[in-house]
Amino acid sequence: MRIEPRLLPDTLPFLGDLPPLLTRLYAARGVQSEAELDKSLARLIPFQQLKGMDAAVDLLVTALEQRQRILIVGDFDADGATASTVGVLGLRLLGAAHVDYLVPNRFEYGYGLTPEIVEVALTRTPQLLITVDNGISSVEGVAAAKKAGLSVLVTDHHLPGDELPLADAIVNPNQPGCEFPSKALAGVGVIFYVLMALRARLRSLGWYASTPQPNIGELLDLVALGSVADVVPLDANNRILVHQGLERIRAGRARPGIKAILEVAKREPARITSTDLGFIVGPRLNAAGRLDDMSLGIECLITDDAGLAREMAVQLDGMNQDRKSIEQGMQREALAQLKDLPVESMPFGLCLFDPEWHQGVIGILASRMKERYFRPTIAFADAGDGLLKGSGRSVQGFHIRDALSVVAAQHPNLISKYGGHAMAAGLTLPEANFPLFAEAFDAEVRRQLREEDLTGRLLSDGVLAVEEFHLELARALRHAGPWGQHFPEPLFHGVFQLVEQRVVGERHLKVVLRSECGSVKLDGIAFGIDRDIWPNPTIKWVELAYKLDLNEFRGNETVQLMIAHIEPR
Repeated sequence: MRIEPRLLPDTLPFLGDLPPLLTRLYAARGVQSEAELDKSLARLIPFQQLKGMDAAVDLLVTALEQRQRILIVGDFDADGATASTVGVLGLRLLGAAHVDYLVPNRFEYGYGLTPEIVEVALTRTPQLLITVDNGISSVEGVAAAKKAGLSVLVTDHHLPGDELPLADAIVNPNQPGCEFPSKALAGVGVIFYVLMALRARLRSLGWYASTPQPNIGELLDLVALGSVADVVPLDANNRILVHQGLERIRAGRARPGIKAILEVAKREPARITSTDLGFIVGPRLNAAGRLDDMSLGIECLITDDAGLAREMAVQLDGMNQDRKSIEQGMQREALAQLKDLPVESMPFGLCLFDPEWHQGVIGILASRMKERYFRPTIAFADAGDGLLKGSGRSVQGFHIRDALSVVAAQHPNLISKYGGHAMAAGLTLPEANFPLFAEAFDAEVRRQLREEDLTGRLLSDGVLAVEEFHLELARALRHAGPWGQHFPEPLFHGVFQLVEQRVVGERHLKVVLRSECGSVKLDGIAFGIDRDIWPNPTIKWVELAYKLDLNEFRGNETVQLMIAHIEPR
């Protein structure tokens, strides 16, 4: 693992009266003006810039006026769950008489609005079908819905294929011809924008002349959760949405379901960060969609009953524990497949398959293997009927969805279907095609990446001075974000004397450190360490990459280093 300095612009921007360190941190993350740090809702990009918005609002106004039955078809991950919840709650707030949701079970129907899901949807007798976090590639599904006489509104954020579905309206910042400046909206962000536009239209039509205007800002905690959990880039627009949602949670105004998940996870809402949404709340919500049915997660978010939310949060927590156990077993099996393969002989693009692997966990497995071997990785599971389902994760500089498009073009009929983003993608193919696909995928990775691209690196914001290891800076860094994808939490590095070391839990290393000059003593923790190396009493000096964080114990706050990388010196 290489620790490299994060690049700074030649000239630092003026960002107001910020401390010099914060100015450097923001500048290194592309912030060029003080306005970009304004996280008020007034700074959101106007909804009018989203292509298809007028047509979408026309559909919705008609649906509200005619008291149509609306059915939302979501996705089975945290973005899909929060988007479904925002759609249901938001439309009810705005006056919809009949709103329900349907989430495909990933093991029965797979992803998106398929013709099979349309058949299920028709049993609910909807008149308007709205997709959230899916639909842009559902050409056949939309056609089936239209043939059945339904109106269809597609809201999505995924990259479109060569053919767009013939829906009545499409809202997707990534569709051709859309000039919306932020292409990074999550699915939940797109449906929230649709609700903003609908409320504005209803206001202009006089719907709120004698009644209070609904506050859809009440849904921002859900928007923040879905955006962070889906790991979309936190550009300036997304940072506003996430910041506003975090503020609601910290102020105790979150949905009962989010409060319950945090309570079960033993997290204090007043201290919540974007990292907690991504690593604490998101996985518990995702566990339902991975192992069973995301309906449980959506019901937990939708309910206004705190007691019921608590019961469902406990179930989600149990599912997450099961998911962890399954994942650990799959990791051991994946490592066993690779243990006798020298690094120099390892494919540039890893494709892994075991017939016993769990479909709902292969995405996490791919992520873990990518992090371990620093190369694009796709993990496959048996999907039945002679098909394999794959979930891929990529490294910086390799657009995995576009790579699948190249492989599909070079080898017609090799892949049954695929889709995704730059850093994550999914696909289905016949099991018989797996060896050829693995070879073709590796060839495409080798075409784009060099061997030096496949070594892990950490970008550091520099070395902290001794006088900077204090609570005030740790607090300032925690709330200076929100931090996330493409706007990473500050990471520092340095050499420290290792005073004490012990393993807590199964694979976590607790350490006591002394600064290189010996004047400051610090606590630190490293998660998921290599038990073949640690603990080791012969190691006296270490080089660390770390985040400056806070540890609270019995009401007392102290500085703690969250160690991202540790190696002997």
